Amino acid sequence: MMLAIVATRAGLGLEAPEVLVEVHLANGLPGMTLVGLPEAAVKESRERVRSALVNAGFDFPNTRRIVLNLAPADLPKVGGRFDLPIALGILVASGQLPGDALDGIESVGELALDGRLRPISGVLPLALAARRAGRKLIVPRECADEAALAGDLQVLPADHLLEVVAHLLGQTPIAAHQLEAPPLSPVIEGDLAEVRGQHQARRALEIAAAGGHNLLFSGPPGTGKTMLASRLPGILPPLTEDEALEVAAIRSVCGLPLSEQWGRRPFRAPHHTASAVALVGGGSWPRPGEISLAHQGVLFLDELPEFSRHVLEVMREPMESGRIHIARANHERKFPARFQLVAAMNPCPCGHLGDPRQACQCTAAQIQRYQSRLSGPLLDRIDLQVEVPALPPEQLTSRETGESSAEVRERVMAARERQYARGALNAYLGSRELEAACALSTADRAWLAGVLERLRLSARAYHRVLRVALTLADLAGKPQPERGELMEAIGYRQLDRQRQG
Repeated sequence: MMLAIVATRAGLGLEAPEVLVEVHLANGLPGMTLVGLPEAAVKESRERVRSALVNAGFDFPNTRRIVLNLAPADLPKVGGRFDLPIALGILVASGQLPGDALDGIESVGELALDGRLRPISGVLPLALAARRAGRKLIVPRECADEAALAGDLQVLPADHLLEVVAHLLGQTPIAAHQLEAPPLSPVIEGDLAEVRGQHQARRALEIAAAGGHNLLFSGPPGTGKTMLASRLPGILPPLTEDEALEVAAIRSVCGLPLSEQWGRRPFRAPHHTASAVALVGGGSWPRPGEISLAHQGVLFLDELPEFSRHVLEVMREPMESGRIHIARANHERKFPARFQLVAAMNPCPCGHLGDPRQACQCTAAQIQRYQSRLSGPLLDRIDLQVEVPALPPEQLTSRETGESSAEVRERVMAARERQYARGALNAYLGSRELEAACALSTADRAWLAGVLERLRLSARAYHRVLRVALTLADLAGKPQPERGELMEAIGYRQLDRQRQG
Protein backbone atom coordinates (compact mmCIF):
# COMPACT_ATOMS: atom_id res chain seq x y z
CA MET A 1 0.00 0.00 0.00
CA MET A 2 1.52 3.31 -1.09
CA LEU A 3 -0.97 5.60 0.71
CA ALA A 4 -1.91 5.63 4.37
CA ILE A 5 -4.19 7.89 6.42
CA VAL A 6 -3.85 8.03 10.21
CA ALA A 7 -6.16 10.00 12.53
CA THR A 8 -4.80 12.23 15.27
CA ARG A 9 -5.60 15.65 16.73
CA ALA A 10 -4.00 19.07 16.97
CA GLY A 11 -4.01 21.22 20.09
CA LEU A 12 -5.55 24.67 19.66
CA GLY A 13 -6.17 26.02 23.12
CA LEU A 14 -8.95 23.93 24.66
CA GLU A 15 -9.95 22.61 21.26
CA ALA A 16 -8.57 19.46 19.65
CA PRO A 17 -9.58 19.45 15.96
CA GLU A 18 -9.02 16.28 13.98
CA VAL A 19 -5.89 16.07 11.86
CA LEU A 20 -5.36 13.38 9.22
CA VAL A 21 -1.75 12.35 8.65
CA GLU A 22 -1.57 11.35 4.98
CA VAL A 23 1.54 9.41 3.94
CA HIS A 24 2.36 8.72 0.29
CA LEU A 25 5.33 6.71 -1.00
CA ALA A 26 6.16 7.74 -4.56
CA ASN A 27 8.88 7.22 -7.12
CA GLY A 28 11.47 9.95 -7.52
CA LEU A 29 14.43 11.32 -5.67
CA PRO A 30 14.60 9.80 -2.14
CA GLY A 31 13.62 12.18 0.63
CA MET A 32 10.88 13.13 3.07
CA THR A 33 8.68 16.19 2.57
CA LEU A 34 6.34 17.47 5.29
CA VAL A 35 3.51 19.83 4.37
CA GLY A 36 0.36 21.10 6.08
CA LEU A 37 1.42 24.24 8.00
CA PRO A 38 3.82 22.58 10.46
CA GLU A 39 5.86 24.74 12.86
CA ALA A 40 9.50 24.04 13.72
CA ALA A 41 8.95 21.22 16.25
CA VAL A 42 6.68 19.40 13.79
CA LYS A 43 9.20 19.75 10.95
CA GLU A 44 11.85 18.20 13.16
CA SER A 45 9.67 15.11 13.55
CA ARG A 46 11.06 13.85 10.22
CA GLU A 47 14.41 13.11 11.83
CA ARG A 48 12.93 11.77 15.07
CA VAL A 49 10.62 9.40 13.18
CA ARG A 50 13.38 8.18 10.86
CA SER A 51 15.71 7.34 13.76
CA ALA A 52 12.91 5.79 15.85
CA LEU A 53 11.84 3.44 13.04
CA VAL A 54 15.40 2.37 12.25
CA ASN A 55 16.43 1.86 15.90
CA ALA A 56 13.23 -0.10 16.59
CA GLY A 57 14.16 -2.53 13.80
CA PHE A 58 11.69 -1.48 11.11
CA ASP A 59 12.51 -0.93 7.45
CA PHE A 60 12.61 2.73 6.52
CA PRO A 61 11.81 3.36 2.82
CA ASN A 62 15.04 5.21 2.07
CA THR A 63 14.77 4.59 -1.66
CA ARG A 64 11.32 6.18 -2.01
CA ARG A 65 10.07 9.72 -1.98
CA ILE A 66 7.91 10.19 1.14
CA VAL A 67 5.27 12.93 1.18
CA LEU A 68 3.64 13.67 4.53
CA ASN A 69 0.56 15.89 4.56
CA LEU A 70 -1.10 17.08 7.79
CA ALA A 71 -4.66 17.88 6.78
CA PRO A 72 -6.41 20.28 6.90
CA ALA A 73 -3.54 22.31 5.46
CA ASP A 74 -4.65 25.66 6.91
CA LEU A 75 -4.73 24.43 10.52
CA PRO A 76 -1.58 25.29 12.53
CA LYS A 77 0.25 22.24 13.91
CA VAL A 78 2.46 22.65 16.96
CA GLY A 79 4.62 20.30 19.05
CA GLY A 80 5.86 16.74 18.84
CA ARG A 81 2.46 15.05 19.23
CA PHE A 82 2.41 14.03 15.55
CA ASP A 83 5.51 11.79 15.74
CA LEU A 84 3.65 8.56 16.52
CA PRO A 85 0.91 8.92 13.88
CA ILE A 86 3.55 9.84 11.27
CA ALA A 87 5.58 6.73 12.12
CA LEU A 88 2.48 4.51 11.97
CA GLY A 89 1.49 6.07 8.64
CA ILE A 90 4.90 5.24 7.17
CA LEU A 91 4.62 1.65 8.41
CA VAL A 92 1.17 1.27 6.83
CA ALA A 93 2.23 2.89 3.54
CA SER A 94 5.31 0.66 3.33
CA GLY A 95 3.29 -2.50 3.98
CA GLN A 96 4.70 -3.27 7.43
CA LEU A 97 1.26 -2.75 8.99
CA PRO A 98 -2.10 -3.77 7.44
CA GLY A 99 -4.17 -0.93 6.04
CA ASP A 100 -7.14 -1.52 8.38
CA ALA A 101 -5.02 -1.76 11.55
CA LEU A 102 -5.81 1.83 12.56
CA ASP A 103 -9.54 1.82 11.86
CA GLY A 104 -11.38 3.48 14.76
CA ILE A 105 -8.11 4.44 16.47
CA GLU A 106 -6.46 7.79 17.10
CA SER A 107 -2.86 8.10 18.26
CA VAL A 108 -0.65 10.79 19.69
CA GLY A 109 2.83 10.95 21.18
CA GLU A 110 6.37 12.20 20.75
CA LEU A 111 9.05 9.69 19.77
CA ALA A 112 12.54 9.41 21.20
CA LEU A 113 15.29 8.39 18.81
CA ASP A 114 15.19 4.81 20.14
CA GLY A 115 11.42 4.49 19.66
CA ARG A 116 10.28 5.23 23.21
CA LEU A 117 7.14 7.32 23.63
CA ARG A 118 7.43 10.60 25.49
CA PRO A 119 4.52 12.45 27.13
CA ILE A 120 2.94 15.56 25.64
CA SER A 121 0.82 18.35 27.10
CA GLY A 122 -2.85 18.96 26.38
CA VAL A 123 -3.91 15.30 26.40
CA LEU A 124 -7.23 15.80 28.23
CA PRO A 125 -8.88 18.05 25.58
CA LEU A 126 -7.68 15.56 22.96
CA ALA A 127 -9.12 12.63 24.91
CA LEU A 128 -12.48 14.38 25.34
CA ALA A 129 -12.62 14.96 21.57
CA ALA A 130 -11.71 11.32 20.85
CA ARG A 131 -14.48 10.19 23.23
CA ARG A 132 -17.02 12.31 21.37
CA ALA A 133 -15.82 10.78 18.10
CA GLY A 134 -16.25 7.25 19.51
CA ARG A 135 -12.66 6.14 18.83
CA LYS A 136 -9.92 4.44 20.82
CA LEU A 137 -6.85 6.46 21.78
CA ILE A 138 -3.20 5.36 21.86
CA VAL A 139 -1.11 7.58 24.16
CA PRO A 140 2.26 7.46 25.95
CA ARG A 141 1.88 5.63 29.25
CA GLU A 142 2.69 8.74 31.28
CA CYS A 143 -0.37 10.43 29.74
CA ALA A 144 -2.74 7.52 30.36
CA ASP A 145 -4.15 8.68 33.70
CA GLU A 146 -4.91 12.11 32.28
CA ALA A 147 -6.59 10.66 29.18
CA ALA A 148 -8.65 8.28 31.34
CA LEU A 149 -10.23 11.27 33.09
CA ALA A 150 -12.31 11.70 29.92
CA GLY A 151 -14.49 8.84 31.16
CA ASP A 152 -16.07 6.54 28.59
CA LEU A 153 -12.96 6.24 26.41
CA GLN A 154 -10.77 3.22 25.65
CA VAL A 155 -7.24 4.45 26.41
CA LEU A 156 -4.37 2.28 25.15
CA PRO A 157 -1.09 3.22 26.89
CA ALA A 158 2.31 2.29 25.48
CA ASP A 159 5.95 2.86 26.39
CA HIS A 160 7.49 2.09 23.00
CA LEU A 161 6.68 2.09 19.31
CA LEU A 162 7.21 -1.68 19.28
CA GLU A 163 4.33 -2.13 21.75
CA VAL A 164 2.01 -0.11 19.54
CA VAL A 165 2.91 -2.14 16.44
CA ALA A 166 2.56 -5.45 18.29
CA HIS A 167 -0.93 -4.38 19.39
CA LEU A 168 -1.97 -3.33 15.89
CA LEU A 169 -0.69 -6.64 14.47
CA GLY A 170 -2.70 -8.54 17.09
CA GLN A 171 0.42 -10.12 18.56
CA THR A 172 0.38 -8.55 22.04
CA PRO A 173 -2.83 -6.60 22.67
CA ILE A 174 -2.59 -3.57 24.95
CA ALA A 175 -5.06 -3.66 27.83
CA ALA A 176 -7.29 -0.63 28.15
CA HIS A 177 -6.04 1.66 30.89
CA GLN A 178 -7.96 2.10 34.12
CA LEU A 179 -7.17 4.69 36.75
CA GLU A 180 -5.36 2.89 39.59
CA ALA A 181 -7.01 5.19 42.14
CA PRO A 182 -9.79 7.74 41.89
CA PRO A 183 -8.70 11.39 41.67
CA LEU A 184 -7.82 12.95 44.98
CA SER A 185 -10.71 14.44 46.92
CA PRO A 186 -10.69 18.20 47.47
CA VAL A 187 -8.52 19.31 50.38
CA ILE A 188 -9.27 22.72 51.83
CA GLU A 189 -6.28 24.43 53.40
CA GLY A 190 -7.18 26.92 56.12
CA ASP A 191 -10.52 27.41 57.83
CA LEU A 192 -12.55 30.56 58.24
CA ALA A 193 -12.74 29.83 61.96
CA GLU A 194 -9.06 30.79 62.19
CA VAL A 195 -9.89 34.41 61.31
CA ARG A 196 -10.13 36.57 64.43
CA GLY A 197 -12.68 39.38 64.42
CA GLN A 198 -13.20 41.18 61.08
CA HIS A 199 -16.94 40.47 61.13
CA GLN A 200 -17.77 42.77 58.22
CA ALA A 201 -15.02 41.26 56.08
CA ARG A 202 -16.22 37.74 56.92
CA ARG A 203 -19.76 38.78 56.01
CA ALA A 204 -18.54 40.20 52.69
CA LEU A 205 -16.65 36.98 51.99
CA GLU A 206 -19.83 34.96 52.52
CA ILE A 207 -21.82 37.27 50.22
CA ALA A 208 -19.13 37.03 47.55
CA ALA A 209 -19.19 33.22 47.72
CA ALA A 210 -22.99 33.06 47.64
CA GLY A 211 -23.48 35.30 44.59
CA GLY A 212 -20.19 34.95 42.69
CA HIS A 213 -19.32 38.61 43.33
CA ASN A 214 -15.93 40.30 42.99
CA LEU A 215 -14.44 41.59 46.24
CA LEU A 216 -11.87 44.21 47.26
CA PHE A 217 -10.31 44.43 50.74
CA SER A 218 -8.73 47.73 51.74
CA GLY A 219 -6.81 48.21 54.96
CA PRO A 220 -3.44 48.66 56.66
CA PRO A 221 -0.74 45.97 56.43
CA GLY A 222 -1.15 42.94 58.66
CA THR A 223 -4.91 43.12 59.16
CA GLY A 224 -5.66 39.74 57.57
CA LYS A 225 -6.60 40.67 53.99
CA THR A 226 -4.59 37.86 52.42
CA MET A 227 -5.75 35.38 55.05
CA LEU A 228 -9.38 36.26 54.37
CA ALA A 229 -8.93 35.93 50.60
CA SER A 230 -7.32 32.49 50.95
CA ARG A 231 -10.39 31.25 52.85
CA LEU A 232 -12.80 31.94 49.97
CA PRO A 233 -12.26 28.61 48.13
CA GLY A 234 -13.14 26.77 51.35
CA ILE A 235 -16.65 28.24 51.49
CA LEU A 236 -17.41 27.75 47.80
CA PRO A 237 -19.42 24.66 46.74
CA PRO A 238 -17.35 21.75 45.36
CA LEU A 239 -16.88 21.55 41.61
CA THR A 240 -19.26 19.43 39.60
CA GLU A 241 -17.73 16.73 37.40
CA ASP A 242 -18.13 18.86 34.26
CA GLU A 243 -16.57 21.88 35.99
CA ALA A 244 -13.69 19.75 37.26
CA LEU A 245 -13.02 18.47 33.73
CA GLU A 246 -13.07 22.03 32.38
CA VAL A 247 -10.60 23.20 35.00
CA ALA A 248 -8.40 20.15 34.40
CA ALA A 249 -8.43 20.75 30.64
CA ILE A 250 -7.02 24.26 31.12
CA ARG A 251 -4.26 22.92 33.37
CA SER A 252 -3.55 20.19 30.82
CA VAL A 253 -3.06 22.72 28.02
CA CYS A 254 -0.62 24.63 30.26
CA GLY A 255 1.32 21.44 31.03
CA LEU A 256 0.44 21.54 34.74
CA PRO A 257 -0.14 18.36 36.82
CA LEU A 258 -3.77 17.41 37.38
CA SER A 259 -3.83 14.87 40.19
CA GLU A 260 -3.17 17.08 43.20
CA GLN A 261 -5.63 19.75 42.00
CA TRP A 262 -8.46 17.50 40.80
CA GLY A 263 -11.84 18.66 42.04
CA ARG A 264 -10.51 21.75 43.82
CA ARG A 265 -11.52 25.31 43.18
CA PRO A 266 -8.48 27.04 41.67
CA PHE A 267 -6.81 29.77 43.70
CA ARG A 268 -4.35 31.80 41.64
CA ALA A 269 -2.29 34.62 43.13
CA PRO A 270 0.05 36.16 40.53
CA HIS A 271 2.67 38.69 41.63
CA HIS A 272 2.03 42.36 40.88
CA THR A 273 4.91 42.33 38.35
CA ALA A 274 2.91 39.99 36.08
CA SER A 275 2.51 41.17 32.50
CA ALA A 276 -0.78 41.52 30.64
CA VAL A 277 -0.02 38.34 28.65
CA ALA A 278 0.71 36.40 31.85
CA LEU A 279 -2.55 37.59 33.37
CA VAL A 280 -5.05 37.18 30.51
CA GLY A 281 -3.14 34.88 28.16
CA GLY A 282 -1.56 35.34 24.76
CA GLY A 283 1.77 34.88 23.05
CA SER A 284 2.62 34.07 19.44
CA TRP A 285 0.84 30.73 19.99
CA PRO A 286 -1.81 31.87 22.49
CA ARG A 287 -1.93 30.05 25.81
CA PRO A 288 -4.23 30.53 28.81
CA GLY A 289 -3.27 33.16 31.38
CA GLU A 290 -3.94 33.45 35.10
CA ILE A 291 -7.58 34.46 34.62
CA SER A 292 -8.22 31.20 32.75
CA LEU A 293 -6.25 29.13 35.25
CA ALA A 294 -8.55 30.68 37.88
CA HIS A 295 -11.67 29.59 35.93
CA GLN A 296 -14.39 28.34 38.33
CA GLY A 297 -12.23 29.56 41.20
CA VAL A 298 -10.55 32.60 42.70
CA LEU A 299 -8.06 35.08 41.25
CA PHE A 300 -6.35 36.92 44.12
CA LEU A 301 -4.50 40.13 43.29
CA ASP A 302 -2.59 41.37 46.33
CA GLU A 303 -1.31 44.96 46.36
CA LEU A 304 -3.78 45.81 43.60
CA PRO A 305 -2.57 49.38 42.88
CA GLU A 306 0.97 48.05 42.36
CA PHE A 307 -0.15 46.20 39.22
CA SER A 308 0.39 48.07 35.98
CA ARG A 309 -2.74 50.01 35.09
CA HIS A 310 -2.62 48.54 31.58
CA VAL A 311 -2.53 45.03 33.06
CA LEU A 312 -5.60 45.73 35.20
CA GLU A 313 -7.56 47.31 32.38
CA VAL A 314 -7.26 44.25 30.15
CA MET A 315 -9.24 42.30 32.76
CA ARG A 316 -12.34 44.46 32.43
CA GLU A 317 -13.94 42.63 29.52
CA PRO A 318 -13.29 39.08 30.87
CA MET A 319 -14.77 40.12 34.22
CA GLU A 320 -18.03 40.84 32.41
CA SER A 321 -18.13 38.07 29.80
CA GLY A 322 -16.45 35.19 31.65
CA ARG A 323 -14.14 34.42 28.72
CA ILE A 324 -11.14 35.86 26.91
CA HIS A 325 -10.86 36.11 23.13
CA ILE A 326 -7.24 36.40 21.93
CA ALA A 327 -6.87 37.35 18.27
CA ARG A 328 -3.67 37.22 16.23
CA ALA A 329 -3.01 37.90 12.55
CA ASN A 330 -3.34 34.25 11.49
CA HIS A 331 -5.29 32.62 14.30
CA GLU A 332 -7.41 33.22 17.37
CA ARG A 333 -8.18 31.42 20.60
CA LYS A 334 -11.00 31.56 23.11
CA PHE A 335 -10.44 30.53 26.72
CA PRO A 336 -12.97 30.42 29.57
CA ALA A 337 -12.34 32.92 32.40
CA ARG A 338 -15.30 32.74 34.78
CA PHE A 339 -13.34 33.67 37.91
CA GLN A 340 -14.04 35.54 41.10
CA LEU A 341 -11.71 38.46 41.62
CA VAL A 342 -10.57 39.03 45.19
CA ALA A 343 -8.14 41.93 45.55
CA ALA A 344 -6.36 43.59 48.45
CA MET A 345 -4.83 47.03 48.76
CA ASN A 346 -3.46 49.48 51.27
CA PRO A 347 -5.34 52.75 51.70
CA CYS A 348 -2.21 54.81 50.90
CA PRO A 349 1.44 54.31 49.81
CA CYS A 350 2.71 53.86 53.39
CA GLY A 351 -0.32 51.73 54.24
CA HIS A 352 -1.28 53.45 57.50
CA LEU A 353 -4.04 55.85 56.51
CA GLY A 354 -6.67 55.45 59.24
CA ASP A 355 -4.46 53.00 61.18
CA PRO A 356 -4.66 53.72 64.95
CA ARG A 357 -1.36 51.91 65.50
CA GLN A 358 0.78 54.20 63.38
CA ALA A 359 0.36 57.64 61.83
CA CYS A 360 0.20 58.01 58.05
CA GLN A 361 3.21 59.80 56.52
CA CYS A 362 1.68 60.38 53.07
CA THR A 363 0.60 63.73 51.65
CA ALA A 364 -2.87 64.25 50.24
CA ALA A 365 -1.42 64.35 46.73
CA GLN A 366 0.38 61.02 47.26
CA ILE A 367 -2.79 59.39 48.57
CA GLN A 368 -4.81 60.72 45.63
CA ARG A 369 -2.20 59.56 43.11
CA TYR A 370 -2.02 56.11 44.71
CA GLN A 371 -5.78 55.54 44.79
CA SER A 372 -6.22 56.88 41.25
CA ARG A 373 -4.19 53.97 39.90
CA LEU A 374 -7.49 52.07 39.99
CA SER A 375 -9.81 53.32 37.27
CA GLY A 376 -13.49 53.99 37.85
CA PRO A 377 -14.60 51.36 35.28
CA LEU A 378 -12.53 48.71 37.07
CA LEU A 379 -13.94 49.62 40.50
CA ASP A 380 -17.46 49.59 39.03
CA ARG A 381 -16.96 45.88 38.31
CA ILE A 382 -16.04 45.08 41.92
CA ASP A 383 -19.33 44.55 43.74
CA LEU A 384 -18.01 44.48 47.31
CA GLN A 385 -15.47 47.03 48.54
CA VAL A 386 -14.71 46.46 52.22
CA GLU A 387 -12.42 48.11 54.73
CA VAL A 388 -10.39 45.72 56.88
CA PRO A 389 -9.28 47.71 59.96
CA ALA A 390 -6.53 46.85 62.40
CA LEU A 391 -7.74 44.63 65.22
CA PRO A 392 -7.56 45.85 68.83
CA PRO A 393 -5.11 43.80 70.95
CA GLU A 394 -7.84 42.22 73.10
CA GLN A 395 -9.60 40.89 70.01
CA LEU A 396 -6.37 39.69 68.44
CA THR A 397 -5.39 37.67 71.52
CA SER A 398 -8.91 36.36 72.16
CA ARG A 399 -9.39 32.59 71.97
CA GLU A 400 -12.91 33.01 70.65
CA THR A 401 -13.39 31.54 67.16
CA GLY A 402 -15.98 32.33 64.57
CA GLU A 403 -18.00 30.04 62.34
CA SER A 404 -16.12 27.35 60.44
CA SER A 405 -15.88 27.21 56.66
CA ALA A 406 -18.20 24.20 56.62
CA GLU A 407 -20.98 26.09 58.41
CA VAL A 408 -20.72 29.09 56.10
CA ARG A 409 -20.55 26.82 53.04
CA GLU A 410 -23.93 25.33 53.92
CA ARG A 411 -25.57 28.77 53.74
CA VAL A 412 -23.69 29.58 50.55
CA MET A 413 -24.92 26.41 48.85
CA ALA A 414 -28.52 27.06 49.94
CA ALA A 415 -28.36 30.60 48.51
CA ARG A 416 -26.86 29.32 45.27
CA GLU A 417 -29.65 26.78 44.86
CA ARG A 418 -32.16 29.67 44.82
CA GLN A 419 -30.07 31.43 42.18
CA TYR A 420 -29.72 28.36 39.98
CA ALA A 421 -33.52 28.14 40.00
CA ARG A 422 -33.50 31.59 38.34
CA GLY A 423 -30.98 30.41 35.78
CA ALA A 424 -27.62 31.82 36.94
CA LEU A 425 -25.67 33.19 39.87
CA ASN A 426 -26.63 36.75 40.73
CA ALA A 427 -23.27 38.09 39.52
CA TYR A 428 -24.04 36.79 36.01
CA LEU A 429 -27.82 37.25 35.89
CA GLY A 430 -29.09 39.12 32.81
CA SER A 431 -30.43 42.66 33.30
CA ARG A 432 -34.01 41.68 32.52
CA GLU A 433 -33.94 38.72 34.91
CA LEU A 434 -32.27 40.88 37.56
CA GLU A 435 -34.98 43.54 37.39
CA ALA A 436 -37.67 40.87 37.56
CA ALA A 437 -36.06 39.23 40.60
CA CYS A 438 -35.64 42.59 42.39
CA ALA A 439 -39.31 43.62 42.51
CA LEU A 440 -38.73 46.72 44.63
CA SER A 441 -41.61 48.73 46.03
CA THR A 442 -42.26 52.26 44.78
CA ALA A 443 -40.90 53.75 48.01
CA ASP A 444 -37.72 51.67 47.87
CA ARG A 445 -37.13 52.62 44.23
CA ALA A 446 -37.49 56.32 45.05
CA TRP A 447 -35.15 55.98 48.03
CA LEU A 448 -32.57 54.10 45.95
CA ALA A 449 -32.71 56.70 43.17
CA GLY A 450 -31.93 59.43 45.70
CA VAL A 451 -28.96 57.52 47.07
CA LEU A 452 -27.58 56.84 43.58
CA GLU A 453 -27.84 60.55 42.75
CA ARG A 454 -26.02 61.62 45.92
CA LEU A 455 -23.23 59.08 45.39
CA ARG A 456 -23.18 59.71 41.62
CA LEU A 457 -22.96 55.99 40.91
CA SER A 458 -22.92 54.72 37.32
CA ALA A 459 -25.59 52.52 35.76
CA ARG A 460 -23.23 49.56 36.12
CA ALA A 461 -22.74 50.30 39.82
CA TYR A 462 -26.54 50.50 40.22
CA HIS A 463 -26.94 47.01 38.80
CA ARG A 464 -24.09 45.80 41.01
CA VAL A 465 -25.92 47.11 44.06
CA LEU A 466 -29.06 45.24 42.97
CA ARG A 467 -27.08 42.03 42.49
CA VAL A 468 -25.55 42.22 45.96
CA ALA A 469 -28.93 43.08 47.51
CA LEU A 470 -30.48 40.07 45.76
CA THR A 471 -27.72 37.82 47.16
CA LEU A 472 -28.39 39.20 50.64
CA ALA A 473 -32.06 38.33 50.18
CA ASP A 474 -31.11 34.81 49.05
CA LEU A 475 -28.96 34.32 52.14
CA ALA A 476 -31.84 35.51 54.30
CA GLY A 477 -34.37 33.29 52.49
CA LYS A 478 -36.40 36.27 51.23
CA PRO A 479 -38.14 36.27 47.83
CA GLN A 480 -36.74 39.70 46.89
CA PRO A 481 -34.54 42.39 48.48
CA GLU A 482 -36.02 45.06 50.75
CA ARG A 483 -34.75 48.35 52.17
CA GLY A 484 -32.42 46.62 54.63
CA GLU A 485 -30.69 44.60 51.89
CA LEU A 486 -30.36 47.70 49.70
CA MET A 487 -28.76 49.69 52.51
CA GLU A 488 -26.28 46.92 53.26
CA ALA A 489 -25.44 46.50 49.55
CA ILE A 490 -24.73 50.23 49.18
CA GLY A 491 -22.58 50.04 52.30
CA TYR A 492 -20.23 47.74 50.39
CA ARG A 493 -19.45 50.50 47.84
CA GLN A 494 -16.97 52.07 50.26
CA LEU A 495 -14.37 53.22 47.73
CA ASP A 496 -17.12 54.85 45.66
CA ARG A 497 -18.22 56.83 48.70
CA GLN A 498 -14.65 57.81 49.55
CA ARG A 499 -14.04 59.09 46.03
CA GLN A 500 -17.19 61.17 46.14
CA GLY A 501 -16.18 62.47 49.56
